[in-house]
Amino acid sequence: MNERSSVTELADILRREVERYPEGRKLPASRALVERHQVSPVTVSRAIAVLVAEGLVVSRPGAGVFRAAAFAAAPAVPAPPAGRTGDLSWQEIALSADSGPRDLLAAPVFDTLRVPAPDVIDLNSGYPHASLLPERLLAAVLARAGRRPGAWDRPPTDGLTELRGWFARDIGGHGGPIGAGDVLITAGGQSGLTVAMRALAAPGSPVLVESPTYSGILAVVRAAGLRPVPVPVDADGVRTDLLAEAFAATRARVFLCQPLFQNPTGAVLSPVRREEVLRISRAAGAFVVEDDFARLLVHADAPALPRPLAADDRDGVVVHLRSLTKAASPNLRVGALTARGPALARLRATQVVDSFFVPRPLQEATLELVSDPAWARHLRTLGAELRDRRTAAVAALHRELPGVVGTHRPGGYHLWLRFPDGVDDTTLARAALRAGVQLSPGRPYHPAEPPAPHLRLSYAAAESSAQVAEGVHRLRLAYEELAD
Repeated sequence: MNERSSVTELADILRREVERYPEGRKLPASRALVERHQVSPVTVSRAIAVLVAEGLVVSRPGAGVFRAAAFAAAPAVPAPPAGRTGDLSWQEIALSADSGPRDLLAAPVFDTLRVPAPDVIDLNSGYPHASLLPERLLAAVLARAGRRPGAWDRPPTDGLTELRGWFARDIGGHGGPIGAGDVLITAGGQSGLTVAMRALAAPGSPVLVESPTYSGILAVVRAAGLRPVPVPVDADGVRTDLLAEAFAATRARVFLCQPLFQNPTGAVLSPVRREEVLRISRAAGAFVVEDDFARLLVHADAPALPRPLAADDRDGVVVHLRSLTKAASPNLRVGALTARGPALARLRATQVVDSFFVPRPLQEATLELVSDPAWARHLRTLGAELRDRRTAAVAALHRELPGVVGTHRPGGYHLWLRFPDGVDDTTLARAALRAGVQLSPGRPYHPAEPPAPHLRLSYAAAESSAQVAEGVHRLRLAYEELAD
């Protein structure tokens, strides 16, 4: 039984038991509930929290949990009469002035965030498995951050100066072109992308994107009312000859790219093309939005990483985006945008209108996190685990489905699988889900029609290397089912 269902079932049991207690009566201790119901202390704590939120019990630290005095007198809330939902068809007219259904734009993003059933192996999610994340360290830094002087005061709109300084050094290096004043703290990477697209491009204008590219990038671009224009990617990153042609043909003023361990291909932009991207974009009078999402997901066997494009840019061409979310926790939604000049002012204005600022306790916790020696140890452990899962995935693919995996790099969290022409990637992904493994079809990663069928396999989401191999085996069964 998974934890979520255990909490729900225990809350139901305790809810019935509470009804038999007089007001003010103390409930059994947590240890007794653990032994009686054969659940974990965490499950008991969360079930009690459900009852507290419903007003059925009150928790008194050091004393215990008691039935709430107001429970017996509280009037029952009548259920809404059946069939009395009302006519909601008017909303179609009210929403029709929009550019299109937002659920269609967000569907691929929902797919990557969907939590599979307990018996399904997750080779889909963009977040590492919970066992790979530093949950104890995060709990400790959150506790320390909450006790910092001023931790609950309103933060500066640009973010805490100390945290901005840390991001500036981490991105541009000591003495590099980026200072704390060039950094804007954002609520994670996806929020940073949204701010950048809304700030740098006028509605209706073209934005150059890599093809294929992360489906969340395409969703952000389209939701901002922009038009994504694909520029193909090969093993060395974006095709710079085609990038120059795309700028000339569209007069676009933004190029959005992932130079390091690109999602979904895993490509790393070659040194020659790095220089070309900056030169071509500067000549076109355009910004390069550098989504550096995978820098903290480097594998233990990787060579030295290339510097961010922003570290070699002194003309304000590059707007750099960095987030700690993937390496730390999906819930630590803290990232940074770096820019200079009027572009930074535009980013700042866009973010403050959207969300005011990133909550200060999260920023304080992030400072505690990156300052703790355990953070560096965690990144080394994460790099070793990702290497092992990648190795297991590649070996299993060569054994089970030879020929579908191409070039792979020692970083990131995914492999881009190429299937023979004629295979429908969406149908294959559905068949794989029936076989007990969840992957992403390749179609949503293309701004236009895909040139070939692909699946994206995320080995970071699996619990172990053995589970990665089993997931590949289930994929082979699904593929053979379609071929029959």
